[in-house]
Order: sequence, then C-alpha cells, then structure tokens
Amino acid sequence: MGVPERLAARMSMAEQHEYLRTRFSRRTMIRGGAVTLGAVAGGAFVPGATAQAAVPTQTFTAAETVDGSLVAPFGRHLAFGDDPRTEIGISWQVPLAVKKPFVRIGTHASHLSVKIDAEVRTLFTPAGVGVSGNHTQYYVHARLTGLKPGRTYFYGVGHAGFDPADPRFAGTVGTFTTAPAHKEPFTFTAFGDEGVSYHGLANNSLLLGQNPAFHLHAGDIAYADPSGSGKTADTGFDSRIWDQFLAQTESVAKSVPWMPAFGNHDMEAWYSPNGYGGEEARWNLPGNGPDRRNLPGVYSFVYGNTAVVSLDANDVSFEIPANLGISGGTQTTWLEAQLKKYRAAKDVDFVVVFFHHCAYCTSTAHASEGGVRQEWVPLFEKYTVDLVINGHNHQYERTDVIKGGKVTRELPVGGTAYPETDGVVYVTAGAAGRSLYSFTAPLSYEGHVDDVESVASFVNTKDGKQNETVAWSRVRYLDYSFLRVDVAPAAEGRTATLTVSGIAESGERVDHFTVARKAK
Repeated sequence: MGVPERLAARMSMAEQHEYLRTRFSRRTMIRGGAVTLGAVAGGAFVPGATAQAAVPTQTFTAAETVDGSLVAPFGRHLAFGDDPRTEIGISWQVPLAVKKPFVRIGTHASHLSVKIDAEVRTLFTPAGVGVSGNHTQYYVHARLTGLKPGRTYFYGVGHAGFDPADPRFAGTVGTFTTAPAHKEPFTFTAFGDEGVSYHGLANNSLLLGQNPAFHLHAGDIAYADPSGSGKTADTGFDSRIWDQFLAQTESVAKSVPWMPAFGNHDMEAWYSPNGYGGEEARWNLPGNGPDRRNLPGVYSFVYGNTAVVSLDANDVSFEIPANLGISGGTQTTWLEAQLKKYRAAKDVDFVVVFFHHCAYCTSTAHASEGGVRQEWVPLFEKYTVDLVINGHNHQYERTDVIKGGKVTRELPVGGTAYPETDGVVYVTAGAAGRSLYSFTAPLSYEGHVDDVESVASFVNTKDGKQNETVAWSRVRYLDYSFLRVDVAPAAEGRTATLTVSGIAESGERVDHFTVARKAK
C-alpha cells in the first residue's frame, strides 16, 4: 500500500494506519473528489444514515435519482447476538447509498409483519490504497432481540422503494432459526482460509447440505489483503474482494449464522489503528468480548450444551507481530474467566475454542505458533477444552490427544478422546479455498492411513523459527475440505459426545473421531 518494505516490517498495525492516513490526507482525498467523515475524524466508517452525506457527491446525488426498486441488496449474512436463543444480527450490502434501510420479519414468508430500522456503515477506500480506484461500500445491519428460542423466522431486507413484503421481491425472503431453549442434537461446521474461488464456492455448497446450526470461520476470510503480513507495502490490497466474498457466501450465510474469528489477512491498515475498522463495518458480531475497540473478533456464545469461544491470535502471534500485545493481556485474562464460567455452568457440557494461528501443526508454511502455546494452551488444558479449531495452514491436520506438549492418548481415525482426563485435540481446518500448502510427512487419512512415529516441523517463537520433532501429528490430508461436528447431548451422568468429521470437497470423509464427556 505504498510504504517501503523495510520500513513496513518494523511498523505495528497502529503505525501503519497512521502512515496511510498521513499520506492519503484530507487534502489529497478532497482533491480527488471524495472524503468521508470517518477519514476526517480518523475513524474507519461512519455508522448511521448520516454517513451517506460524506460519500462522494456524485455518488450520493445518483442514489437520490435512482428508483430504489432497482437497487438490489446482496451479500446477506447472519450472526448470533450474545444469546443465540433470542438474538440475531442480519447484515447485507447495497451497491450505492439507499434511503431508510430496514428488515422485515415474521413467522411466514407472506406475513412479514414486523419492520425494524437498519444501520448503514459506509466504508470508503481511496485510490492509491491498494489496486482499486475510489471505492465506497455500504454495509447495512440490524440487530433483532426478543426472539423466541428454537423458532424459525422469515425475514427480508429492504429500503425505500425495495420492500420484501412486495410480491415483486418475494423471492428475496430468507429464514433463520434461533438456538433451542434446551439441549438438543445439532450440527455445526467450521473452516478457515476461504477467499474467493471455485473451491470456496464448492465448499459452501457442501456446507449447506450439512444443515448446520451455525458455521465457524477460523480467520483469513476474504483475502482482500493478499500478503497477510500486516504491512502497508501490500500493493495488492483490494477492498472490492469483500463484495465478491459476501456474494459468494450468501447462499449459506443468509440462513446459517456465519461466525468469524480474525486472521492475519483480516488486518487492513487503512481503516483503523488496530486494522479491524473494515471488519467492524462488515460484521455484526456478539459484543461480549473483553475489548470491543481493539478486539472486535473476540466473543463467546452458547448453543445448546456447547459453549463456543472466538479468539484473536494476532494478539499473541510471534510469527506476524503487527498486532502483537494489542490487548495488553486482557484477552488471556478474559479467556480464563470464560473457560472457568463455562466449566461451572450447569447447562454446558462442551467447550469449543476457535481462532486462526495454529497451536499444533506441521505444515511447511506456518507450522505452529509459539505465542498461542505460551498464552492459551495451558488454559485449554487447565479447563479441559474439548476441541480447538484453527486455520492459517492451508490443509487438514489433526493431532492425537495432547497435554503438556506430549501425546497422552493416541487418537486413530475413529478413536475416542476423553478431555476430562487425557488432554486436548487440535484440528487445523485451513483448506476452505486458498492455494494449498504441504507436509514433510506422508499423507495419512481415513482409508489411506500411513502412520509415522515422528514428524519434523517447527514452531514460531519470539526469537524466530525453532525446529522440533513431534509425535502428535495423527491425520494429514492435503486437499480442500472443512470440518463437521455433530453434537449429541445426554441425560445427566450419561455420556455426551462430539463426533468430529473432516469432509473433503468431493464429499468424501477423510477423518472422524469422537470427544466424550459425562453430561451435567
């Protein structure tokens, strides 16, 4: 994005943001014919309809003269609120400024009786920040509360001139289902490192066929920032990729809550000092994390008998340190409090944690992140986390059961893990759509098992890469894939299970194992 590579390598995300804001100054943008309130004020975006006045004059004028019925919403994506039983966020895009956006909901497609005003978040990227010319994006959000648990609702998004209750637009109506009030069986899916590609589209089609209650995205979402180094020198940055990504994922995300964690490719220096200003414009995630300002992708929720925790590994990454230490330790303190709370909760059996950088992986690209091992792995073990899901490395890899860095139980394909006594299982599911990496050891997966005693790899530390030879790499698969998790609750004192499956883009199962725990 226009700063020498040598300089960018030494700059934090906040320093890079300041560099770009200084270079593309208010005077420069006005000379180019566009300025946003967010840019003048130093913010990333301007929430609310008043933001439209800050968009380039010619764009706003055109929107006033265009019939709203000709402006079609796209890129719908859902997200749970703090309580998935009663709260849902509905988000979408429009290609230009619209008037009075809203959501309609009801219990039938032909009876969308409740109308809720929506909020516009306008995101402006000037020419010179990456490869595009001046580009303005309009993200629209509505938060629905007071919903009833376990109920399917119909909804439609619109604006002045485009009403989903109008028979002309009936085909745009979608559905969502709130979390149940009690423990019930359900399925969720997960992957990381998707981007925009035919493989990403194929995986999305397979996801929809799993009928998941929600989907976890373990970071590196769209790859608008292709370098992923947290550097302003990424001249390939293209904010328009997000338009393509949200259109690509709409087939699933319009009905399945799409819950992301943020990875290194999701830090975009132009929008805000923490690199997440663009993400805050695009997503409407739970707001119960420790630091909404610096860590908007850190949150938790409970669905049925399972608690899910999203973390931001950029905060602890030695490998890519652009945001290293941004939380000042508050994220780790919050994580321990959440794990302690969920382990004590009477209605929670399982705890699943997901984030981007891998705790344990033998990829030849990024391998393992020492910052994660140092900060969070001891807490995962202390509070017997049932499953950890990562991305970052573009492949599928699954460990044995690990505690203290060592294998406590071998976990072959079809095996069962007991986290209460043995330790934690880690899955790298980073093969959602981007180009694949490689392993040093032979592939070994369901139907093609090739066990080895040890694998040569490395871990990223504060002093650089450190070689290691590990025994915990159990399943290695190198093609596009995702994770399916089937949750089966049980009566108190009986065994509840997570059945975890690796699913290839072909639909073939390449791994499966069970996590078992005594139900509360």
